[in-house]
Amino acid sequence: MKNRTDIIKNQEFSLNTNLKNRNYLNFNFKKRETILPEILFITSFPPRECGIATYSQDLIDALNTKFKKSFNIIVAALELGSDKHDYSGSVEYVLETDNQNSYLKLAEDINKNNAIELVVIEHEFGLFKTNESDFIEFLKSIKKPIVLGFHTVLPNPNLTLQKTVLEIDSCVDSFIVMTKSAAKLLVEDYKISIDKINIIPHGTHLVEHSNKDILKEKYNIAGRKIISTFGLLSSGKCIETSINALQTIVKEEPNVLFLVIGKTHPTVVKNEGEIYRESLQKTIADLHLDHNVKFINQYLPLNELLDYLQLTDIYLFTSKDRHQAVSGTFSYAISCGCPIISTPIPHAVEVLQNGTGIIIDFENPQQLAEQVIKLLNDKQLRKSISANGIHKLAPTAWENSAIAHAKLFKKQNDTIKLHYSLPEINLKHFKNLTTSFGMIQFSEINQPNLNSGYTLDDNARALVAICQHFELTKDASDIKYILLYYKFIKHCLQSEGYFLNYVDENRKFTKQNNENLADANGRAIWALGYLISISDLLPEDLILDAQLTIQKTFNYIDKIHSPRAMSFIIKGIYYSNKNTKKLVNTMFINHLANRLVQMFRHESKPNWEWYESYLTYGNSIIPEAMLCAYLQTGDEIYKDIAKTSFDFLLSKIFTENTIKVISNKGWMQSDLSKNNEKIGGEQPIDVAYTIIALSSFYEAFNDFTYLQKMELGFSWFLGNNHLEKIIYNPSTGGCYDGLEEDYINLNQGAESTVSYLMARLKMEKDFNLKNKKSSSEINFQKPIVQKSSISI
Repeated sequence: MKNRTDIIKNQEFSLNTNLKNRNYLNFNFKKRETILPEILFITSFPPRECGIATYSQDLIDALNTKFKKSFNIIVAALELGSDKHDYSGSVEYVLETDNQNSYLKLAEDINKNNAIELVVIEHEFGLFKTNESDFIEFLKSIKKPIVLGFHTVLPNPNLTLQKTVLEIDSCVDSFIVMTKSAAKLLVEDYKISIDKINIIPHGTHLVEHSNKDILKEKYNIAGRKIISTFGLLSSGKCIETSINALQTIVKEEPNVLFLVIGKTHPTVVKNEGEIYRESLQKTIADLHLDHNVKFINQYLPLNELLDYLQLTDIYLFTSKDRHQAVSGTFSYAISCGCPIISTPIPHAVEVLQNGTGIIIDFENPQQLAEQVIKLLNDKQLRKSISANGIHKLAPTAWENSAIAHAKLFKKQNDTIKLHYSLPEINLKHFKNLTTSFGMIQFSEINQPNLNSGYTLDDNARALVAICQHFELTKDASDIKYILLYYKFIKHCLQSEGYFLNYVDENRKFTKQNNENLADANGRAIWALGYLISISDLLPEDLILDAQLTIQKTFNYIDKIHSPRAMSFIIKGIYYSNKNTKKLVNTMFINHLANRLVQMFRHESKPNWEWYESYLTYGNSIIPEAMLCAYLQTGDEIYKDIAKTSFDFLLSKIFTENTIKVISNKGWMQSDLSKNNEKIGGEQPIDVAYTIIALSSFYEAFNDFTYLQKMELGFSWFLGNNHLEKIIYNPSTGGCYDGLEEDYINLNQGAESTVSYLMARLKMEKDFNLKNKKSSSEINFQKPIVQKSSISI
């Protein structure tokens, strides 16, 4: 093992925790040049066509997307001297695996390049089979930390193979494998220390889970039941098992279509030509299955491949390689929602448990036919297997794989500091949740569930979020959504001046409206106030109508005593009064703020500076409301209590490295002896409210500590949480509904999605980060709106 002091150079890449010195924030302070550390990947790489090349490209893309401000990734592409490729982009070196001098030259280049801080090798024994000794000497000569990923771990190694692996072990700092079974083999068969082994599953792509029927029409296979398999074709995939099973299947399901997706593996073509594909085609002809089998002899672009997987009714994985450690094709299929039937490779045995798929014996067409027919005849079973598979493999999304790899890189070399990159602002799921009436309450995964109906809560938050977006972007298309959510709020307003919250799919109020309406009423007033606060951007008749609507609630306000409801009301009246400064509004704010002052004085004590004897949900709303009261009235008491209580709250939910909001599994009591740490039960809405409040306090006090905590808090959505998994889905634009102890709730309902969007828009505003879309596509001129055309 190399001496760590020889590996880590005395160069500081860490960014000062004082945000005044953090050059990646767009503040008006003197900037300094920051050189990012480089990570060198040694791997096969596109345009070379092989599984590891595709894997590496997907992983590097994910790392660059999530951590572009943390490190630079460069590539040394593996190839044979006789098999050249034209590379572009991140490929800076080429290693000819059959050329001893190429190993020597690359090692020399790595050691001379002071920017390279870590070497990552994607290993497959076949890549180095002609020069294993040169590869070992290459590893020994590298003077940088090495992480090596084993894509294959063979069981029952002979002495030669075991010796080779142990020599590799003596040179590298850490191993990555993709399955528990591979880790077990390394420990038991190769005597590798478990402390050096990291299990990071094969990554998968997030998809929107599009409608199968629509996709089938797109690819001209409407009305067919689709069975598929994909990957670079070779005899090891044992496609003949599926073709022979089709003889039985088509007797029950004559309209079935088996798609064999993928071109022949280049190495197979080089050594054998198309003998295997031609043999399959002959078998198909002999069995009169031409109507039921279609070859797609292409290396498909990713978006097309994912489409084909999403339209698939049953996916077949029939590899006959008993020792195949892992399969990317297998993983991609499950993550796309394919019910899967697989032979028992170790990866499949590990994953396809508890209703996530079906295992059959190797090379057994009869078993395969029976299981295919069973699934084709049971739509509910297919749906169940699909849902179980999606939930099982959700943690393996490439975004999560990138987080796991980046954490390992940081562990191996502490010059690497991780900074999560902000995703682009994405309103796709926000808009998908919206009908012509309002925003639907719940989703199943990312499919809006109309049966769940609507709530005032969600539509009030949606109005705030779309107003935020309109403020930031001046996108005239936002106007129709502003009107829509505003009309929903008016629909919920009763003649007595209060709001109902729950509306069913038929637009009728439900029996749920009998109780607990205070918070919803407060949120509605907050949304109305925020709408009024951007009066300079909106049609005058809309603003006048909103002012009349909020005034109708004033007689009911005094009946509300919930601290959070009162806080929402204070915020709403504060926003509505920003441009007019009406005395009556200030009086309402004073009245409600004084109630909160009394609550604070009654409950607070030296170790508990809060308004209640417990911390529950939506806590940040209360000190933020007190801040609004101070900004409106200038009363120093409000200011002092606002800051004292907010700083107290932050001390309970922030650590040095992350945020952990109060769990809904059990509130935090003022009697600290009654508190047991709760893991999970963290809701996106609480993180979002905290970020919104931090923004307000930063603007009021110009304290960069609040800005720092905004960044730290927002990283919770991006994977900086106890599971180290994303909560925001960049593919759909939706936000998962909750972080639990050992899983993520994958449903992307209105509350979580809108809460994330509000927080993301605050980040955009306060950090002034203009990503590609928000800088090149946004017109910051006030839109031309025909005021007379606005119908309220």
